[in-house]
Amino acid sequence: MSLSPSPRRPSRGPRRRSLFASAAGAAGAALLVGCTGGSGSGESGGGPSDAERARARAARDSAELAARYAAVIAAHPGLAERLGPLRDGVVRHAEAFGGARASSPAASGTASAASPSVSARAAGPGDSGDSEVVPADEKGALALLAGAERKLADRRARALLDVPGELARLLASVAAAGAAHVFLLTEG
Repeated sequence: MSLSPSPRRPSRGPRRRSLFASAAGAAGAALLVGCTGGSGSGESGGGPSDAERARARAARDSAELAARYAAVIAAHPGLAERLGPLRDGVVRHAEAFGGARASSPAASGTASAASPSVSARAAGPGDSGDSEVVPADEKGALALLAGAERKLADRRARALLDVPGELARLLASVAAAGAAHVFLLTEG
């Protein structure tokens, strides 16, 4: 009598854990690569460096994502308690990348921090460019935010290898926070 498992047994591993483990491994590898110094510090020419452009784009993307949060909060006030801390985190990410401080919708009583055209967009530039409005149902609005967070976290994770050390560490940290936001939006 054989005690070994059958050869046709499907592998049933925890997919979420595998995803987080691979993301942590990629972020760790990027941090090690980011610590090498690179050639980005001795750039010549009058235009902005690749790192400066990446930092500006990250700040702009975070500001636009914060505007998306503000639009969802304005459309679904019942979600304000749940989404407020996530939006505040996204605003802090924009500030960490050098973006301007956005006013809180809770402080002003409206979503005036974002213009209607920005509020109607998803994660930012590089998306399909179509204007998305906030879904009428809360579940759809949360799914829209989770999708925007996921796209932005993935884009930042891909950019890690193209930027110098400090910015790579910041991008890795903010991408990880974005992945946590996705989890909280979908599972929380």
